[in-house]
Amino acid sequence: MAVPRSRILDLMKVQCRIFSHTFNPEGLRLGNKVLRQRLRGPALAAYYPQKMATFKDLQKAYGDQYENFDEEQEDRLEKIKMIKARGKGAPKKKRTAAESKKFKGKKK
Repeated sequence: MAVPRSRILDLMKVQCRIFSHTFNPEGLRLGNKVLRQRLRGPALAAYYPQKMATFKDLQKAYGDQYENFDEEQEDRLEKIKMIKARGKGAPKKKRTAAESKKFKGKKK
């Protein structure tokens, strides 16, 4: 007593409609397993702390209205100044091709 295939497919259609599944009698790869999963974006965004405003953000927002003092920036600039005074700083950037070592040795 074999049941006809059309009858089984009708039963599967009704079953999928009741349980909110996708009717896929051929067993094709549709990606429904991935699409049904809970979204990960909100969980990942909540994992990282919110970014705090920095001195640069405040300067952009308010400009010259308020006087800002960034201690870390001042320390960095002071350190660079001391290094340059000892002659250990980064070399100046070359503005033209004539100033560059790369082009000094070549003759045109």
